[in-house]
Amino acid sequence: MATAFITHSDCLKHETPSGHPEQVARLEHILRAVEDLDLLRIEAPLAEKENILAVHPQSHIDLIHANSPETGMSQLDGDTHMSPGTVTAAYRAAGGAICAVDTVISGKAKNAFVAVRPPGHHAKAQIPMGFCIFGNVAIAAKHALDFHKLPKVAVIDFDVHHGNGTQDLLWNEPRALTVTSHQMPLWPGTGYAEEQGEFDNVLNLPLAPNSDGALMRKVYTERVFPKVRSFNPDLIFLSAGFDAHVDDPLAELNWEVDDFVWITSEVCNLARDCCSSRVVSILEGGYNLDALAACSRAHIEILIEAK
Repeated sequence: MATAFITHSDCLKHETPSGHPEQVARLEHILRAVEDLDLLRIEAPLAEKENILAVHPQSHIDLIHANSPETGMSQLDGDTHMSPGTVTAAYRAAGGAICAVDTVISGKAKNAFVAVRPPGHHAKAQIPMGFCIFGNVAIAAKHALDFHKLPKVAVIDFDVHHGNGTQDLLWNEPRALTVTSHQMPLWPGTGYAEEQGEFDNVLNLPLAPNSDGALMRKVYTERVFPKVRSFNPDLIFLSAGFDAHVDDPLAELNWEVDDFVWITSEVCNLARDCCSSRVVSILEGGYNLDALAACSRAHIEILIEAK
């Protein structure tokens, strides 16, 4: 069974200021890196408003539309910008995540990678932030739970920055386990071990600056995988940020490509045991373009090889 690769050219039309790390070139580099791989290629649909309302109130949607510029750029906060193509790109990003759930649960693909932007794991219920507009992973998780009626899902977020938005959006959802490893201290300054969710459904694993893949592997082996296995989800989501790479300019973790290969392989093995190999991976960060391309390709190759 194939691995689905879900993207859309509209995600190239979300523009940011010159020099901004979350740039169009990120997706361009990924697309070039995987163009020769044997994948089930699907165009990301637009999310419906009802999908967005599963985690965001109408006021959040109104805020996004109200700040959409006809020309030039607008700014939602110090880091988060909008261009005329941003709203459509954001709906494609959320829609791509939803499409991945549908594709994997239907059996059309064994797993999926969603190559979209803007990313989503910092978007809180009523606050777009950290380059993020809508909570793509949380929206997809709620779709799996409420539309497909899966009993439980797990989110594993290995982006170097804490997924504060996903944590916020799924904090009160007992059917979703959210596990996040991240550098601390680092923006956004959340993700302490004491933050455990309303139903003990959040696990935060802060990692010290300048630590490497060896520490990550130890933490995941001892803390993450036992927790997920005990939760026994029916689908595993990955918030796939590749900014823990040693060459990334925005952080100070020293992971290598092989570390992303390892974590992807271990998650696929876990998914094989607990949820019929169902994995939906959704792009988050990664700001060194060459490292992002190399890590994304390696990550997808493991998804392809997974049994």
